[in-house]
Amino acid sequence: MDSRQAEAFSEQVIQKGATGDDVVELQARLQNIGFYNGKIDGVFGWGTYWALRNFQSDFGLPIDGLAGAKTKTKLTKASNFNKAWVHEQINQGNTFTYYGNVPIEKQVKKNTNNSTASKNNNATSQSKKPSSNNSASQNKSDTSSTNKATNTPAGFSENDIKLLSQAVYGEARGEPYAGQVAVAAVILNRLESPSFPNTISGILFEPLAFTAVADGQIWLEPDATARQAALDAINGMDPSESATYYFNPQTATSKWIWSRPQIKQIGNHIFCK
Repeated sequence: MDSRQAEAFSEQVIQKGATGDDVVELQARLQNIGFYNGKIDGVFGWGTYWALRNFQSDFGLPIDGLAGAKTKTKLTKASNFNKAWVHEQINQGNTFTYYGNVPIEKQVKKNTNNSTASKNNNATSQSKKPSSNNSASQNKSDTSSTNKATNTPAGFSENDIKLLSQAVYGEARGEPYAGQVAVAAVILNRLESPSFPNTISGILFEPLAFTAVADGQIWLEPDATARQAALDAINGMDPSESATYYFNPQTATSKWIWSRPQIKQIGNHIFCK
């Protein structure tokens, strides 16, 4: 009934709190094979979380409620996803499901209320596609679909993301993308350690902790790549493999940093424990 061609998830890990295209696909695929029976709205809430965990349990995957590479690959192979059809229903405000073995035309209730939604408490949420509540996004043409997932899990403010992006840009611009994500991951790994402050700002502004703070490059405006690297790290990507330190072997003079157990090198940085 549906195209079996895999619609590509993005590379980032998808977790509770995420919104956008990746979540739409995740919900649709989980519903297609009977694990999710909620609304396909592009918002990763508890219903999506538990559906994903149940899928992971049944398919022999680590049960963590995170849609990482292995989970997405397994889900893609196990399910169908007709991206154009699903997004059309969302954009038209239709109430719909996406269960396998049910003809598509039988899974849609057309949105016929084009005047006011006040008669139905759910009408507003059913007729809007996922968006950022930004008035500018409401003015875009109807040809634009839901955005790529924006993952900002609970516990991280926009200021945290901005600071982390600035640190990545100041410390690692020009490095391979994996190296930029790894720098962000090191900062986040320190959050999990009792040896470091328990906030991103506290970690970044520890005396002599980061070159970018010492030379003022922390205040440069980060580019989109640095921000995406920060978001990917927040959402579970860690090319550093749990490192809490890194250094540039071409410029490092500290005997202490050279004594740390080394994990790997990415670009110009060696990551260590």
